[in-house]
Amino acid sequence: MLRTIKRSVVVALCCTAIGAGLAGCESDAMDDWDPLAGTEQTEKKADAAPIDGTQKVKVEGKQVNVSCSGDAAEGKPVVVLLHGAGDGVDKLAALQKTLSGKNRVCSYDRLGSGASDQPDGPQTFASSGKVLTGVLDRVAGESPVVLAGHSLGGLIAARYAPEHKDRVKGLVLMDATPSTMTADIKKAIPESAKGPAAELRAQNLAIFAGQNPEKLAVPDGKVESAGDIPVEVLTHGKPYLAALPTYGPLLEKAWSAGQRDWLALSTSSKLTTAEKSEHYIYVDQPEIAVKAIESVAALAG
Repeated sequence: MLRTIKRSVVVALCCTAIGAGLAGCESDAMDDWDPLAGTEQTEKKADAAPIDGTQKVKVEGKQVNVSCSGDAAEGKPVVVLLHGAGDGVDKLAALQKTLSGKNRVCSYDRLGSGASDQPDGPQTFASSGKVLTGVLDRVAGESPVVLAGHSLGGLIAARYAPEHKDRVKGLVLMDATPSTMTADIKKAIPESAKGPAAELRAQNLAIFAGQNPEKLAVPDGKVESAGDIPVEVLTHGKPYLAALPTYGPLLEKAWSAGQRDWLALSTSSKLTTAEKSEHYIYVDQPEIAVKAIESVAALAG
């Protein structure tokens, strides 16, 4: 029973928090978020042949695995999907295929994920933002984009958009990692906790400090404004984090509060609860994710 509880909650919270299991954890680092670092000029390749299918492109000296489908339309944004940690473009393939019927849609494996290169060392939101900028340069050129991120991908999108208002014209956050997850875990599971809860606390704090496959440090930060762009926040309706005895309800409460906090991203934001979904809303109730992304893309166009 102990083993079952431990595994279910570790999978739930790790995947919910940043989408990563414990395997492959290699380093730890904690660097401050620098939102302007991702604004460095990179060569925009709008004139390059559009990507059709999956191919690797060179960004920041690394090979990044990118997948694109659907037709571009003048005046319409390119939808870019950002996976949760531990996932990749393969996990998003079904969602991308559905969306590509009406939109130009791309996704990519972040460094340390999927078929992309490994990072040279610890990553920060700043370095991850540089890679995202390079990907957008290649797949969208001067066209506007809508970022749709799941879990950690949602957190990355939400941190990136406020400093890139010139190109990010809409956001969809699919059960995005809250901006204060480290503090939330520390508050919900006290240092005095024992057994599986104590292990879960230590494991997740290590993950957020950079001990994850992407070697990405995930420090807490405040929610910045991206202006009045359309933003839709999707949150899970099945309270599966409550699987942890004693502390589960507190984790669920913190998660729900974190989703509401994301509404401060824009004066034009809304919150939708996927009543039948756990963390993977785009898998459990794909129609809700598709509707939200298509709606934001239409408003951003």
